[in-house]
Amino acid sequence: MFSSKAGQGGPGDRAGRGGLAHRAVQAGWRWTQRRGAVTSEQTGGHPFGAIGHGTRLAFPQGTLFGEPWIRLGAHCIIGEQVTLTAGMMPDLDLGPDPILTIGDGVVIGRGSHVIADTTVTVGRDVYMGPYVYITSTNHSYDDPEQPIGKQWPRMEPVEIGPGCWIGTNAVILPGARIGRNVVVAAGAVVRGDIPDHAVVAGAPARVVRTWDKESGWQPPLRTPAPRPIPADVTPEQLLALAELEDTGTDATG
Repeated sequence: MFSSKAGQGGPGDRAGRGGLAHRAVQAGWRWTQRRGAVTSEQTGGHPFGAIGHGTRLAFPQGTLFGEPWIRLGAHCIIGEQVTLTAGMMPDLDLGPDPILTIGDGVVIGRGSHVIADTTVTVGRDVYMGPYVYITSTNHSYDDPEQPIGKQWPRMEPVEIGPGCWIGTNAVILPGARIGRNVVVAAGAVVRGDIPDHAVVAGAPARVVRTWDKESGWQPPLRTPAPRPIPADVTPEQLLALAELEDTGTDATG
């Protein structure tokens, strides 16, 4: 008798074909990520006001509009599904000046949103974890008879100083002015003025640690200082470390 599975191949053959298909899909996705990234040389039709050398918006991107009023510095790393918008909706004329300005060396983690209906400025070397939300607009609810979404929002500029670290799921509200080298803890909701060299946490965020030349960190740090990044490491090398690419042999080999 002939087996009903004749000609179908054994489990080893099926596993081999499945592995080949898996490697082909992975290789295709990596190719798509490379080709779909937005850079100064490969803008994908996004007419940014400026996009510096070495900056890369990973594929797939989130919502992007108002690009002529968005200025991106050099050597920025923008993660997947990051939304960057200038203005309340696409195709508005926002005047001669930039609305959203991001400095050199900024890292924005995947799934984050930067919503600039009025001026938002992010200083150089700011690092953000994933799912950070920065907005210059708040809904208003003055009229109790009208749906909140139909009431004209309030807008205030946002400023984030250089060298800050903004943790996962942090929210930066309209009017926030964050100083230099500030740590914003994960999940913090920041409004108002934050001084230089501070740590803020909570919702609403409050200052939980400060630094000055005489006293150092107060309360004192409980962890040893980390080793600094070696001075000879270039921005290009840091960018290469951040890319989720297989650096081994060809996936189809």
